[in-house]
Amino acid sequence: MISPHSARKATRVQEAPPPSGPHAWDGPPPPAQTPVQRTPMERMKDLPGRVSIRWRLTLTYGALVFVAAAVLLLSVYVIVGSAIDYAWPSIDWGLSPIQNAQLDAAWQESQRQAVQDARDALFGSAFLALLGVGILALIIGYFVADRALRPVAQMTGTARKLSESTLAHQRIALEGPNDELKELADTFDAMLTRLNIAFDTQRRFVANASHELRTPLTINRTVLEIALSDPEASEDLKALGRTLLEVNARNEKLIEGLLLLARSERELAVRKPLDVQEVAQTAVEQVTPFAQEHGVTVTTELVSAPTIGDPVLLERSVSNLLENAVKYNIPENGKVWIRTGMADGALVVQVANTGQHVPAYEVNSLFEPFRRLHADRVDSAKGSGLGLSIVRAVVQAHGGNVTAVPRDGGGLVVTIRLPRR
Repeated sequence: MISPHSARKATRVQEAPPPSGPHAWDGPPPPAQTPVQRTPMERMKDLPGRVSIRWRLTLTYGALVFVAAAVLLLSVYVIVGSAIDYAWPSIDWGLSPIQNAQLDAAWQESQRQAVQDARDALFGSAFLALLGVGILALIIGYFVADRALRPVAQMTGTARKLSESTLAHQRIALEGPNDELKELADTFDAMLTRLNIAFDTQRRFVANASHELRTPLTINRTVLEIALSDPEASEDLKALGRTLLEVNARNEKLIEGLLLLARSERELAVRKPLDVQEVAQTAVEQVTPFAQEHGVTVTTELVSAPTIGDPVLLERSVSNLLENAVKYNIPENGKVWIRTGMADGALVVQVANTGQHVPAYEVNSLFEPFRRLHADRVDSAKGSGLGLSIVRAVVQAHGGNVTAVPRDGGGLVVTIRLPRR
């Protein structure tokens, strides 16, 4: 048996070591990919998808006001210029035709120059006015967009505050005219009511199933144990009783796993400060007798990593990983490694084991309930197929993720990442 003191100091086994190097926490590095060259037109097409709806509304409002102001100023420019042309007076000089023609030409030239100067001055002033109107339109457009999106922000804030415990009374309750936004808010409130009913039904089902399913199995186990303790019982009866006890124990384990899976998929009811190192150490101590029974060596490298969560559920998830690593190990001299610590700002628990080769295309399916490798489906006594499903549900309830990759030489490397609180 590995003592806690020696378990903390054991960091490496010479035979079939766990993954190491710069990608120890992440499994095998992804293949290098050549970046795809994109044309400027393709980048322009993707630009609207990168701009928030607030700025899109602001730019749309500003553009409409700017275009309307530009059309208005252009119309004023043309109308004023035409009005000056037509309003310019004609003068009879009372001189000879030649002198009149010369004076008319000079007068028309001065008229043309005056009109052009007036138009230039008007254009310059109009351009400055248009620029000011455009800036003012953007500012006003931003506040208009903010005002229009305020109900959406209220719905978003309510959705962020929602949890399983507040789902019964938390609603948007948007006030205002009966428009599209209020209709959306009312629809969202109705959906929350249906979700609350569904969660409440699930809670009652789990509570009832916990009693109704466990009680008959407990009675069966008690009856079988009493029958086996009878000294007058025949060997055939005892063999049958032992077989039924094994079946009953497996059913109890399956029901316990289903109830734990249902509990793990709900919101965490317990959140307290904890250290992943202590959680992993407790799980190792629980699994060590089981590992010794199967001839599997457990090597640990546990580093402190504090967080906030449900210690019972996290301990159960780590225990499931260790139990799976022991169950699906090689027949002789099997090895399991567990490490905890920090990597890239996240809390990490990594469990690696020797064992049979796991095809990469079947790794993701192992996290589905009742899914096993093709080679393990005949020998169903190894487990109920819920271990990794419970691990994923618990980790996701804590806001983390779990990944698995095939290990070189056989077995799996399963990595849990939890956000740092």
